[in-house]
Amino acid sequence: MTDNKGKKEVLSSIFIRYGIATLGLILVGIGVALSIKSDLGTAPVSCPPYVVNLWDSRLTVGEYTMIMHMIFILLQVVLLRKKFKLRYLMQIPAAVVFGVITDLSIWAFDWISVSTYAGRMLLCILTVVVTALGISLEVIGNAWMLAGEQTTAAIAEVTGIRFSRVKVGFDVLLVVLSAVFALLVFGNPFGNGTEHVIREGTLILAIFTGVCMRLTDPLAEAVFGKAINKVTKSREEA
Repeated sequence: MTDNKGKKEVLSSIFIRYGIATLGLILVGIGVALSIKSDLGTAPVSCPPYVVNLWDSRLTVGEYTMIMHMIFILLQVVLLRKKFKLRYLMQIPAAVVFGVITDLSIWAFDWISVSTYAGRMLLCILTVVVTALGISLEVIGNAWMLAGEQTTAAIAEVTGIRFSRVKVGFDVLLVVLSAVFALLVFGNPFGNGTEHVIREGTLILAIFTGVCMRLTDPLAEAVFGKAINKVTKSREEA
C-alpha cells in the first residue's frame, strides 16, 4: 500500500510540475506572437527563427524555432561532452512543444492589427508581462527545459563566466547574427523592410523581462508554489 501510495504521489508530482511548466511555455509562446504583432521587434532568442521565416516561409516560425533549439542542444553536447546529462534530452520534446505552441499562438492572434505606435507599445509591454510570467512558471515547475537557457548555463559552466553575463552576451550574439542575416538577404538589418525583427521592442524585452520577473516570481509562487510543495512533502512522507 505504501509503495502504491508513493508511486501515485510521484506521478501526481510529475503531472503538476509539467502542467505548470507547460502553462509557462504557452505564455512564452503567446509572448512571441504578441511581439510579432507589435512590429516593434521580438525577444533576442526569437530573432533568428523569425528573420529566417521572413526570408523563407516554407517553414513556420515555430518550426524554425525547433531547429534552432536542436542546434543549441548539439552545441551543449560539444561544450559539455561527458558532463552532458541524460535529463538534458528533455529539451528535445520541450523544443517541439514550444514550437507548436508558438505557431498556434501566432495563428490565434492573427486577427490583431494595431496601427498606432502607442498601441504597438502597449502590445510590447503586454509581451514583457506575459513572457515574464511564463518564465516564472517554467522555473517553479522545474520540468520542461528550453535549450536557450540551458545553452547559456553550459557556456557559463565551461568558461567560468557568471550566468547573467553570459546571458547578456548570448542574447546580443543572437541579435547581431539575426541583423547580419537580415542585412545580407534583405539589405536591411532590422527586418525585410515591411516587418521588423529588431527594433526598440527587442531591447525592451531583453532588459525588462528579467525586471518584471521580480513581480511574477512571487505571483507564481503564491498561486502554484503551495501545490508543488504539498505534493513534494507528501511524496517524502510516503
